[in-house]
Amino acid sequence: MSIEQNVQVVKDFFAAMGGDRQALLALVADDIEWIIPGEHWPLAGTHRGHEGLEKLLQKASDTMETSFPKLPEFVAQGDRVLVVGSAKGKVKATNKTFEDDWVFAITVRNGKLTNIREYVDTQALARASEMAAS
Repeated sequence: MSIEQNVQVVKDFFAAMGGDRQALLALVADDIEWIIPGEHWPLAGTHRGHEGLEKLLQKASDTMETSFPKLPEFVAQGDRVLVVGSAKGKVKATNKTFEDDWVFAITVRNGKLTNIREYVDTQALARASEMAAS
């Protein structure tokens, strides 16, 4: 696939994250791997396959409120697409807010996302996830 086609697949994936789970799953490989580094916040870890992706998205919906104040930037070379953006949100359990600048490094092969490596402000997200001491 061309670089432009790879970027379009990633754009379609981000659009589907707004709620169209079937479209989203159609855009990812069966063995997708989504890596979110960090500790002490709800979404950190390695998530594999359609089942892992669905669990991750459900957990994100259950635990966080997130908005994206501006459109992300897409940068591509070969089968890699970098998505650069920012988010604002709140961790529901703590009611603490966060601001997060992020980059997703995505590999696209044969028209499907095969790997996502998310680079986020893990400190901001961990701080927002900390429960107050009793």
